[in-house]
Amino acid sequence: MGIHTCGPRGLLRAGLAAGLFAAVANVALAADAITRPTPVPFAQINAGDTAWMISASALVLLMTVPGLALFYAGMVRKKNMLATMAQSFATCALVTVLWFVVGYSIAFMPGTPWLGDLSSLFMRTITYDKLAGLVSVHHLATTIPESVFAMFQLTFAIITPALITGAFAERMRFSALLVFMAAWSLLVYAPIAHWVWEPTGWLASRGILDFAGGTVVHVNAGVAGLVAAWMLGPRQGFRREPFMPANLGYTMIGASLLWVGWMGFNGGSAGAADGRAGMAMLVTQLATGAAALAWMLAEWLVRGTPTLLGLCSGAVAGLVAITPASGFVDPRAALAIGAIAGIGCYWGATGLKRLLGTDDSLDVFGVHGVGGAIGALLTGVFAVPAIGGMQGSLATQALGVGATVAYSGAATAAILFVIDKVVGLRVDAEQELVGLDQSLHGERVE
Repeated sequence: MGIHTCGPRGLLRAGLAAGLFAAVANVALAADAITRPTPVPFAQINAGDTAWMISASALVLLMTVPGLALFYAGMVRKKNMLATMAQSFATCALVTVLWFVVGYSIAFMPGTPWLGDLSSLFMRTITYDKLAGLVSVHHLATTIPESVFAMFQLTFAIITPALITGAFAERMRFSALLVFMAAWSLLVYAPIAHWVWEPTGWLASRGILDFAGGTVVHVNAGVAGLVAAWMLGPRQGFRREPFMPANLGYTMIGASLLWVGWMGFNGGSAGAADGRAGMAMLVTQLATGAAALAWMLAEWLVRGTPTLLGLCSGAVAGLVAITPASGFVDPRAALAIGAIAGIGCYWGATGLKRLLGTDDSLDVFGVHGVGGAIGALLTGVFAVPAIGGMQGSLATQALGVGATVAYSGAATAAILFVIDKVVGLRVDAEQELVGLDQSLHGERVE
């Protein structure tokens, strides 16, 4: 039986086939047009850029261990402090190995608009040959060794799933956590990173602006956290008894480490020790200060008392919101973004949280989901071409936020559904009552 192309339907089929072929061909050409990591002479490497990016990588790693671990541990109850720290620490170790095996290749190799190819499986593109005087570089950072670029991006891949753990704190099984972190890292984080940051990604090709991870990190983790909190259900006693933080001093120390580390998070995303990195650091500081004050004032007006926890939460909200904009906006815009995020995230962690009715234990969605969306959208409003070289588009930014919300939400739900059927997501009632420190790890804080 032959294929007939005569008549309107046949012409339509032929046109669609031709269009599909052309699209595939264009993707292939686009991928080929970007040089995959290749060895270059040592002389091509810039020592200043390399030194800065090594430092930035260490700063971002510091954000997870011990920064995020302390930030979250201080907010849970005493019986769950060690388990909460273990979640961040184990995630760091697990994602490190997965990034080496395949995550880096999925995220940052040219391929299709959806996924990178496997040309850097087991990091085989990363080379250093002292005898030949050659070192590989990535096409997104040609003045630093590829090893440094891959390490910097690894620190982002670590902290993003670690952020999610705050949403289901005090009730997930550790075995389920490990499976979830592995699957989510490879099936959600790495593809979205490719969409936004790899030039062949479908959102990158549409001009989305996300300097350091407003959509890739914060909207992504915030939505995943909300879905996880909903699927696991609320903690025992939720809204019936007070859940007193174990040690807000730890939370303040953790928030401080996040604030300092974020200078590498945003400043390092310039990929070089240059004026853009300096501007990114300045606007990060300004937005964070504005957001901390805005949250504090909002809480003071509504509840009559400013709190240390509110100041810490407001600072993180400002850090989150300025992340996508940091390489595109000027100081005046940074203050506006920070102030809006401080108020918006305060509402996200209070009024919106009550409306949603979900036990997002440590307000991952209220701070990271809401703050990331605010920052991503305002990047489209405030982006200055003189700083970032690109004009912002609110419509494009909204597309990126919407696509991230849809994919992250659906994929997270699917992953958790499978894990629940195979492993089981939640500890039993007795384990939860005793506390995860003792029941899962056989340890406790005296």
